[in-house]
Amino acid sequence: MSKKLSHYDKQGNARMVDVSAKQDTKRTARAHAFVKISAAVLKKLPDNPKGNPLEVARIAGIMASKRTSELIPMCHPLALTHADVEVKIEAKGVRIHSTASTTGPTGVEMEALTAAAVAALTVYDMTKALDKRIEIQDVYLLEKTGGKSGDFKR
Repeated sequence: MSKKLSHYDKQGNARMVDVSAKQDTKRTARAHAFVKISAAVLKKLPDNPKGNPLEVARIAGIMASKRTSELIPMCHPLALTHADVEVKIEAKGVRIHSTASTTGPTGVEMEALTAAAVAALTVYDMTKALDKRIEIQDVYLLEKTGGKSGDFKR
């Protein structure tokens, strides 16, 4: 089975996909990111002079999910019915899970991925003064539901 990329016209030019004929369905997506941080920096997170990095990252991710179409050129502006970001400290860093939901003609994978990525970038921003070796890793889609292509689970 050969699939084609829908964001290109017959001449190979980038285009926004016309979703007007697609049926509105409930659509959800979950995404993941990991920020690798040293144990010494993790210990200092509660004392950050910029505020709680985890809470700021959570809010930044939610805000970013709502603005995905302004950041990714061919994304449709969507009316999200829900967006959330969970940020958790682990032994080697900060794990981020994001969720996005809508009822509409196109999926919310990019909104969930944008939320996870921006939350990870925010953790970096809030901690970079302590260590420039912090790494953002493993940004990927965990699952999506709804739509013509059906469900996906990693």
